[in-house]
This record gives sequence, C-alpha cells and structure tokens, in this order.
Amino acid sequence: MSSITRSPWISFFNAGGCNGCTLECFACFNPRYDVTRFGMELKASAKHADVLLVTGIVNKHNAERLKNIYEQLPEPKRVVAIGACGVSGGLYKKSYSIAGPVDKIIPVDIYVPGCPPRPESIIDGIVKCLNDKRTK
Repeated sequence: MSSITRSPWISFFNAGGCNGCTLECFACFNPRYDVTRFGMELKASAKHADVLLVTGIVNKHNAERLKNIYEQLPEPKRVVAIGACGVSGGLYKKSYSIAGPVDKIIPVDIYVPGCPPRPESIIDGIVKCLNDKRTK
C-alpha cells in the first residue's frame, strides 16, 4: 500500500453512538482547526475520498452499508476508526444489536481512541494514516 502524496479528501460514516465523535470530526473543519488549509476536503461520497473516517460502533442494521461504502473507496483504501466505540465498542459493546467495532466489519489502518477524541488527535490519526506505507 503506497502513501498518499497529495492533499487528502475525507469521507465520513457515523455507524452509531452518542455523536460526540461526529462533532469532534466536524470540528476539525471549523476555523479553529481548519484542516482545509492543508488541502483536506470533506467529500459526501466515498468514491471521491482518500480516507474514510468511521465513528461509533457498528450495529447489525448498518454493517452491510459500511461494507458497501468501504468497497467504493478507491485504492489505496484508508480507514480511521475514531472514538472508544469505533475502536473497541465502548459502552455499547454488550448491546444486543451490535455487529462489532469497526475492525470486525472492515479493515482499519489507524485507531484514534477517546470518548470523544480531541480534534488534534483525529487530525494526527489522519496524517499517520496517510504516511503509512504498509502493504496489505
């Protein structure tokens, strides 16, 4: 897997949860953190994105949707699991409707823990994901 050498385009999927991580992801694009100055853009479709950010724990109803979104990502596919729920299941992990944390459904490159993680941590996770030169 090669590293991405241009400004990354970001797509986002909220798998479910309290939405705290979602708010922190969108805070990355506000004037205080302004990742757009680095060329990062938020794209509505995974077909046009370099990195997929996934927040929340995946429930049984949206597991197939997450797989479909992952399949739409162009190569090299990069996925960042954000927050305690996305990384390990968080406080929802014993719920009856849960399919699992993100890595049980699709491959994950970088984990950003926290409940919710700070925007600085999310930005750092995206940068580490872009610089990852592992091969799959």
